[in-house]
Amino acid sequence: MALHRLFHLSSLLRSAVSVTLRRNIGLSAVIFNKARDLDPVQKLFLDKIREYNAKSKTAGGVVEAGPAYQKNLTEEMTKLQRLYGGGDLTKFPQFKFPEPKLEEVVTK
Repeated sequence: MALHRLFHLSSLLRSAVSVTLRRNIGLSAVIFNKARDLDPVQKLFLDKIREYNAKSKTAGGVVEAGPAYQKNLTEEMTKLQRLYGGGDLTKFPQFKFPEPKLEEVVTK
């Protein structure tokens, strides 16, 4: 009797799992199809980002930067060089960690 109920519960569990999996797979397919068709606002946003990226590559830096921007940039760079001891601020610094000199300690 108990074995019969166990088999019955396992078959119910198996059918519930299969229904859930079928629903999730069906829902996932709908979501993936919708993801390809972007919202018009999202599409406009992505188009503008791609357009700015293309313009910045051709300009070699900031897009539509006027002389005021360049003046402000050079002032800030000279201020940072004065504060932090010069060097090229456009490159990542290279750190050098020399090996420490260890002395042998003799205990008596």
